[in-house]
Formats: sequence, C-alpha cells, structure tokens
Amino acid sequence: MHANQLTVSPGTVRALVDEQFPEWRDLEITSVVSHGTVNGIFRIGDRFTARFPLQPPHGVEATRLWLEAEADAAREVHGQTRFPTPEPVAIGEPGAGYPVPWSVQTWLPGVVASKAHPGESVGFAHDLADLIADLRAIDTRGRTFAGRGRGGEIDVHDEWVETCFRQSETLLDVPSLRKLWADFRVLPRASADVMTHGDLIHGNLLVSGERLAGVLDVGGFGAADPALDLLSAWNVLETGPREVFRSLLKVDDLEWERGKAWAFVQAIGCVWYYVHTNPTMHDLGKRCLDRILADSRDAG
Repeated sequence: MHANQLTVSPGTVRALVDEQFPEWRDLEITSVVSHGTVNGIFRIGDRFTARFPLQPPHGVEATRLWLEAEADAAREVHGQTRFPTPEPVAIGEPGAGYPVPWSVQTWLPGVVASKAHPGESVGFAHDLADLIADLRAIDTRGRTFAGRGRGGEIDVHDEWVETCFRQSETLLDVPSLRKLWADFRVLPRASADVMTHGDLIHGNLLVSGERLAGVLDVGGFGAADPALDLLSAWNVLETGPREVFRSLLKVDDLEWERGKAWAFVQAIGCVWYYVHTNPTMHDLGKRCLDRILADSRDAG
C-alpha cells in the first residue's frame, strides 16, 4: 500500500515470539486479514494481538517512542468508556529480519464495521454517541491538540486536499468537492479541545448484533477539536441513524459542519491513494464523500 512498506510473515512473527516471549511458544500464530493501513496484525493464541508497523518512524528509537506513546494512550482510555478497548501487553524488539520494535496488546472479539455494516442501526448510533460522550468526559489535564494530522485547524490541510483533487480527477466529482472544501476550510473554531479517539472509522469499530462491541486503535487518543470524532457519523452511519447520533450529542450546526470537514479530509485521500492497493478503503472513502455530497445537496 505504501512506498518502502515493511513486510512481515507468520514465520517472522513465530521467530520473534519464540525468542522474546518464550512463555508464548506453544500459542498459535495466525495472520489477521485486515484492511488497515498502519500495522500488520497477527494473533498470538486467543488472548493477544501482535502489531507490526508498516511505515514506522525513522529509526529504532523513534519507533519505540511512538509505540510507548500509543501504549500510554491505551492505558489512559482503558476502562474509561462503557466499551472494551485493547490493553497494552508488551513491546517487542527488532529481530528475525524485522528492523524495528513492535507491540502486543489484548485481543477483542467482534466483527469490524466494514464487514458488519451497522450503518442502518439506530442502536449502533446510540452506542457511537455514548462512546464519544464517554471520551469527551475524560479530563484533558490541560492538554491541547499538538499533532500534525487531523484535529487542529482545518485549513492547514489545504495542500493535502489540493493534491487529492489533482489525483482524483477521473475518480470523483472534483468540481463539486472543491465547492464543499471552499466552505469547509474557513469554518471557525468555537469549542475548546476535548479528549478524542481521533480515527473512528469502520476498521476501528467492532460490532456484535448490530451494536458496538469494542473500539480498536486507541493509541491516538488525545486532546483535539471536539468535532473530530464526529467524522464517524459520515464514515459509518446512514441518514436516519446519523440524525439520531447528532441529536444525542446535541451537536450545533458549526460543530456538525466541522465534523463533516474532518471526514472529508480523511476520505478524499483514501479514494485515490488506495484505488489499486486497498479496494475496501477506496470504497469506504468514496461512500463517505457520497454521503457528504448528498447531505449538502439536500441542505441546498
């Protein structure tokens, strides 16, 4: 999916586990089929998940610091919402041909939303609103957004969005999307940062019986624009449940539009970047943009 992407095989994982965690030598190693774009995922027995960065920060120590920060975030959020999240277990060392550290966390049961399709479920909309309310209730302890990705000011993504427009001329209705972006990029900021998940998309939401069963990839948990986690409404929910979700969180017009803008920034990159390498992410990005366009047409 990425230039200079690292690869890891079950044999490599077996060798790393046997050498570094001999207490797990008798546990089966199983590759997990995933549409994720950040880590290669493997199960270690029934209880653990090994995650191998595909595009780690440059160097061993930078990767270790990144994984330690993710583990700290996971510890902070664990038990603070009514939905299960993975617990950090260990950080592994380079070896067996894999050049950087890797991580182990607990396994959570459930089916990812990209396979379970809970978008028409009002119950799932309730759960998603409850999750975001729980996250927002966690004390920021004075922290504010300090990242370079989504969650700060919208217009800092101008260059990225322009790149996406150029790459998407044959894939999307770029003229209509440009009109939307012209409005999105100037939306003012009215609310203080709250604690957010940061990436509430299909692959990070586990479903059981059309209800939210767990939340993955919590390593990005941190302070950001309250509208950031609203991108989940456009990624996952269809019109009726989306309105229920908005009502439960009492989202005003400005925050709702900013949430739509964050969904836009993420989705427009997925469509062209993964068109050949990750069709599921390509399709999910396009579906998100279609929802945003349809909503804007209805409002107009």
